[in-house]
Amino acid sequence: MTFSFHDQLEQTRPRLQDLMGQYQQANILVVGDLTVDEFLTGEVERLSREAPVLILRHESTRQVPGGGANAVYNVAKLGAKVKAVGLVGDDSQGVALKRIFEAVGIDTSGIFTDPDRPTVTKTRISGHARQSVTQQIVRIDRKSDAWPPTHLQAQMAEYIKAHLETVDAVICSDYGDGVFSAPVIQAALAHHYAIVDAQQGLARYQKAHLFTPNLPEAEAAVGYRIKTSADVLQAGRDLLELTQAQRILITRGEDGMSLFSRDGEPEHIPAFNRTDVFDVTGAGDTVVAALTLALVAGGSFLEASILGNLAASIVVRQFGTATTSATEMETTLHNLLGSELLR
Repeated sequence: MTFSFHDQLEQTRPRLQDLMGQYQQANILVVGDLTVDEFLTGEVERLSREAPVLILRHESTRQVPGGGANAVYNVAKLGAKVKAVGLVGDDSQGVALKRIFEAVGIDTSGIFTDPDRPTVTKTRISGHARQSVTQQIVRIDRKSDAWPPTHLQAQMAEYIKAHLETVDAVICSDYGDGVFSAPVIQAALAHHYAIVDAQQGLARYQKAHLFTPNLPEAEAAVGYRIKTSADVLQAGRDLLELTQAQRILITRGEDGMSLFSRDGEPEHIPAFNRTDVFDVTGAGDTVVAALTLALVAGGSFLEASILGNLAASIVVRQFGTATTSATEMETTLHNLLGSELLR
């Protein structure tokens, strides 16, 4: 089945609107590699005498959730209740991230502090001459490559186990920064709705409900390039076998999404926005947030994937990690059906 015709989407519209209307009723636990995306901006004054580098006069510093923290934030901004699980350091970035979460009602009691590691932080320093475009000059990353101590792994796992019966789904947002040890994975997969968005090591999440790899992540998992339609079909089958998942959703950028199941034909969803794409950073977090909320509202995998696709089409129009809302999604769906894109 190819879900590519305007009239098909039009017929599904009332159902999709109903699912979006139920987002605020969901209660989700998100386990993630929590990151702070930090943006420092200044005006270029002159070249330094100390080294051949620019001197910037600082204008602003902005901190937003990144990595797994962006998945947490996306779920909250879509209206659901969220419990966050992860690690921060004993530093100002960790304090700032928890403050951002708490400001939108996110439960941070599952965020533990490791004094021996920094909060994962990606600091982008950008500059501009007077009345000119701001450009990124350098990025500084702060992180630890070591696993957290076993007592923190155990505390996260125990927290997850203690809250499984109080949540509708568990999202695993794995950016490879140390949260997802074996005990944490085992605890998260105990929920019947375990949705996995992992950059690597997909086979560690055996029998998860749904995986949402993007194209590079899918290629890394299957071990070959995915270039043709036949490659996509083969990769879907191979990923189902590798993970023993119920469903695999491969997000393919401008080529849309491909949904695979163990007992049915693949279903393909076109991209809803191919032209106004400014930044795909964090779009995968938006996809997993919107589709998870649709699933727990009773949506089918196809309906949930369509809503994930719709949400992603909004955030890629913005620079940096971004979020959307159910109201904005409804407006975008209305505008999409009035356009010529899917006709």
